[in-house]
Amino acid sequence: MTQRKPPGTSWETWIDAQIRVATEEGAFDNLPGAGKPLANLGQEHDPLWWVKQFVQREQISILPPSLELLRKVERELAAIEKLDDEAAVRRRVDALNVEIAKVNTTVVEGPPTRLGMLDVDQVVASWRRTRSVNP
Repeated sequence: MTQRKPPGTSWETWIDAQIRVATEEGAFDNLPGAGKPLANLGQEHDPLWWVKQFVQREQISILPPSLELLRKVERELAAIEKLDDEAAVRRRVDALNVEIAKVNTTVVEGPPTRLGMLDVDQVVASWRRTRSVNP
């Protein structure tokens, strides 16, 4: 914790002294982004810049549940193609089916879901075809 400003010292003098001491101790050496231009310099001011950066950094989705489910199923099916074990493929598809059933029965807001349960055997057959093409 920093010390309190001594009485009789101006704020400017006290702050300048703290910055000088920190510089001498190397507190400002090797900071990330040192020597690089400021991000978004020259762009028009956006009052919600911090919200947009937060959403991007934390990968927050603001999609309705039905559209978020479609996005998740696409990602999972792409990830399933890279699995090495058929049992793992079946487990992932079963987990997806549980989630699809939950969203189909509970979501009442946003666009309706248009996604039905996945056929485990069909996904496994597709996985096998992918594995035989790319051993």
